[in-house]
Amino acid sequence: MSGRTSAPRAGIVPRTRARARPKPCPPGGDVLNSSNVPRVLVVGATGELGTLAVDDLIRRGAEVALCGRDQGRLAALAERTGCPARHIDAYDLDDCAAAAPWAASSLGTLDGVLVTVGVAGFGHAAAVPNAVAEHLMTVNALCPMAVLRGAASIVGAGGVLAAVTGAIVDGPLTGTADYAAAKAALSCWLGVLAREVRRRQVAVIDARLPHMATGFAGRAIVGRPPSLARAADPAREIAALIDEMVSHLDRASHLPVGAVTRKRAG
Repeated sequence: MSGRTSAPRAGIVPRTRARARPKPCPPGGDVLNSSNVPRVLVVGATGELGTLAVDDLIRRGAEVALCGRDQGRLAALAERTGCPARHIDAYDLDDCAAAAPWAASSLGTLDGVLVTVGVAGFGHAAAVPNAVAEHLMTVNALCPMAVLRGAASIVGAGGVLAAVTGAIVDGPLTGTADYAAAKAALSCWLGVLAREVRRRQVAVIDARLPHMATGFAGRAIVGRPPSLARAADPAREIAALIDEMVSHLDRASHLPVGAVTRKRAG
C-alpha cells in the first residue's frame, strides 16, 4: 500500500467516483428542483428496499448518504453511485444514533432520513426463544428508533423522517407475535415523535408497506411465515414512499405537517 493513502476511519467506506449513475427518473416520479437539492440518508441501503430507495432518490436528483450492514454490498453500492457510505451495526445503538450527524457532515446538511432495516421471525409466542425476541426488537425497533432519535435534531425545519414498519402493524397474524410487536413498537414511537417535531414542520412517515416480493419472509431468522397476501411490487411501493418524502420537502415551507401514515391493503 502506498504511504500516501491513509486508512479510512472505522466504519467508513471510502468514497469513490461513480461508475454509472441510475437512469433518469421515469415519467410520474417527482423530480427535485435542481436549485434546491435535498440531502437524504438511507439506513438499510444494502437491503433490497434500501437499494431501490437509493437509486430512486438519485434518479430524482437527491444527494444520498448510505448506511448498511453488509460491508461488501455497501462498498459496491458506494462505488456504483459515488455516495458516501458508513457501515452500521443494529446492535450498536450509539453508532446508529451517530448516523445522521455523520451524514450531515458528509453531505453538508441533512434534509431527510429513511430507515428500511428489518428482519423477520416467526413462531408462536410461547415457543420463540428470548434471544430471538430480543433480536427482533433490536433490529426492527430499537435500531430505527436510535437512528431517528439521532436525526431529530439534525434534520432541518421542513425535513422528513421515515421508517418502514409494515402492514403487519394493522393486522398481525398468528405466529408473528414478536415480529409484529417490534414493528408496532416502532409505529407507536413514530406517532409520538411526529407530534414532538411538528412545530418545525418535520414530517414523520410511518410506512406501513404491504407484503412485497423481496423474499424477506423467506429469510426469517426463525420459523416459517404464515400464509401471506399476494406480494406487491417493491419498486412501486418504494417509489410511492419516495414520492411522499419528495412532496413534503417541496411543499414544507407553506404546509403544516404532522404524522403521515401509509396504509395499504396487503
